[in-house]
Amino acid sequence: MINEIIQDAKSRMEKSLESLRHDLAKIRTGRAHPDILAHVTVDYYGVETPISQAANITVLDARTLGITPWEKGLSSKIEKAILMADLGLNPANLGDTLRIPMPALNEERRRELVKLVKSEAEKGRVAIRNIRRDANSDVKELLKEKEISEDEAKKAEDKIQKITNDMVAKADDIAQQKENDLMEI
Repeated sequence: MINEIIQDAKSRMEKSLESLRHDLAKIRTGRAHPDILAHVTVDYYGVETPISQAANITVLDARTLGITPWEKGLSSKIEKAILMADLGLNPANLGDTLRIPMPALNEERRRELVKLVKSEAEKGRVAIRNIRRDANSDVKELLKEKEISEDEAKKAEDKIQKITNDMVAKADDIAQQKENDLMEI
């Protein structure tokens, strides 16, 4: 029973780390990458649809993305969606395709992006701590119902805390790596 609680907490914490990695992948580091547009949606027949499901996104060169919509009338909607997403990108509409040059990151923009990375990392750490709280409350519930002893509860809470510390350290490492990528010229 305790092992199930610990394993559940560990797997949920790993999912939180994966979510953090996914969120940080959206923050651009100056290189063109299709994931930059992963969260941008476009109105496609009345349904908000990710651009990747309404068009083909390709990397034309290290600093340029190309978007080829699957339907001709969609390119203007995609252009508006990218502008509304406030990513600092200015797509060039070439009729049936869009070209999106990645502007060079200046020092001020890099610092803003580092703040965003720190904010996302803090959200990840909070999520991990919330999972720890849930697992500890499950252990306390077992103790309250006298299904486990106080010693077993203390050992379980110590294991949960150790796993939490490891996961928070991993989240910090992920964020630090992204900050290093951003500050690299």
